[in-house]
Amino acid sequence: MSDTYREIDASLLRLMQLASPALPIGAYAYSQGMEYAVHAAWLRDETSVEEWIVGLLRYPLSRVDVPVLARLYLAWETNDSEALRRWSARLRACRESKELQDEDRHLGTALARLLRGLDVEEAAAWIDHPCASFATLFSLAAARWRIPLEAAAQGYLWAWAENQVAAAIKLVPLGQTAGQRILSRAVAVIPAAVRDGLALGDEDIGFVAQRLAVGSALHEDQYSRLFRS
Repeated sequence: MSDTYREIDASLLRLMQLASPALPIGAYAYSQGMEYAVHAAWLRDETSVEEWIVGLLRYPLSRVDVPVLARLYLAWETNDSEALRRWSARLRACRESKELQDEDRHLGTALARLLRGLDVEEAAAWIDHPCASFATLFSLAAARWRIPLEAAAQGYLWAWAENQVAAAIKLVPLGQTAGQRILSRAVAVIPAAVRDGLALGDEDIGFVAQRLAVGSALHEDQYSRLFRS
């Protein structure tokens, strides 16, 4: 086997590791406002859950997370500490509620601790960083493990979608087959969401998902809940 094929195989396996639900960072504990959306009957069945997940993939994740992830990836490749700080802060500012900000920082610092344990030394400085985010540390791992940017962005969106489907299966509830149908629909839209996001200029980055913002904010003090706020 040639060195090129070995490198491709290694980067693919690393991406699978990074996007796996078994990654020990606690993503399973969050629903990103979905729990309140089910409580308020915004989400009632497979169709409404699919619309919620696919809509978020097409808009806020494509127009915020993907382009910021790309800029963080480039900053890691060029060792641009100022760009890392600036884009991590920009991403935090785009999170519409305290719950979403806290989730992003928790996942980011948890991934920083994990990467430090996997000998990615730059992660150590982000364990207590106020603007640590999942995208910041995900992009670090992708850059250091030589995962191509477009593939890394697809894995990032897949990991988000898989976690949302797992939450919906518990909350609505949905059957496992319904969950797989929703993931199949996500597979169909993720490549375009990544392409669109990677094509955005700096001035075009941004999107407000109003129901996500309201749902996550109201979930912060929801009386009874399964997921963390």
